[in-house]
Amino acid sequence: MDTQALADYLDTLLRPGDFRDYCPNGLQLEGAARVRSLVTGVTASLALIEAAIEHGADTLLVHHGLFWRSDPGVLTGWRRRRVAALLAADVNVFAYHLPLDAHPELGNNAQLGARLGIARSGSLDAAGLVALGELAEPLEAGVFAARVAGSLGREPLLAGDRERVVRRVAWCTGAGQSFIEQAVGRADVFLTGEASEQTVHVAREAGITLLAAGHHATERYGVQALGEHLARRFGLAHRFVDIDNPV
Repeated sequence: MDTQALADYLDTLLRPGDFRDYCPNGLQLEGAARVRSLVTGVTASLALIEAAIEHGADTLLVHHGLFWRSDPGVLTGWRRRRVAALLAADVNVFAYHLPLDAHPELGNNAQLGARLGIARSGSLDAAGLVALGELAEPLEAGVFAARVAGSLGREPLLAGDRERVVRRVAWCTGAGQSFIEQAVGRADVFLTGEASEQTVHVAREAGITLLAAGHHATERYGVQALGEHLARRFGLAHRFVDIDNPV
C-alpha cells in the first residue's frame, strides 16, 4: 500500500491529535513510497533498525520513536547512526506513543489487561492512560504478581502487602508510576512498568500494593497487536522483533 495511505489510516485509527505528547506521532522518517513488509518493535534502537533491515522490511513501526521533545535538535553520534542506517535502506519509521498506550482495543493497556485476565471497567483519567478493571476471582497480591511474572517472563517488583486480597486493578504500562495516587482508594493493586523511589513509600503508606513489571516488558503487546491488525487489513508481511531490555 502507499506509505501516505498507511499514515492517514494510522492517524485516523489512533487519533494522535487527542494527546499532548512528548514526541511527534505518526510518520517520523520517510523512506519507501510503498509499504509491503512491516517490522514492529518497542523502541527504534539501532539493534531493532538493523534487524528490520536484515528482514527486508521497508517500514518500521514502534512505540518509542526517533525524536523526543527534550532532544538537542542535532543528529550526531548514536542518533546519526540510527537515522543513517534507515536512510541508506530507505525504511519508513512510524511511531505512536501515548495514542498507542490508550487505544481501547490495540493499545498497550488493553493488550496487557487481556493477557492478565483483567476485565476493564473504565479509566482513571480522561485520556484513558490509566486503566481500571477487575479480576474474575480475587487473588492475593503475591499470587497476582506470580501471574504477571509468568505472563511477562520477568519477576515484578512488589511494594506493599503481598497478602492483600486483589479484586480491583489499576494499571498503566511503561513509566506510569506517577499515576499511583489516582489509584489509591480505587484499586487494590497498581501495576505499571517502572517504580521511582518515592512510589514505594506512597504504596506502603497509602495502603495500595505496587507492582512494577518493567517498562519494556509491559509495552511489548500494543505494537504487536497493531502490526497484526495492519497485516490482516492490508495484506502486509509483518514480523515483531523483541530487542531485550531489562528496564
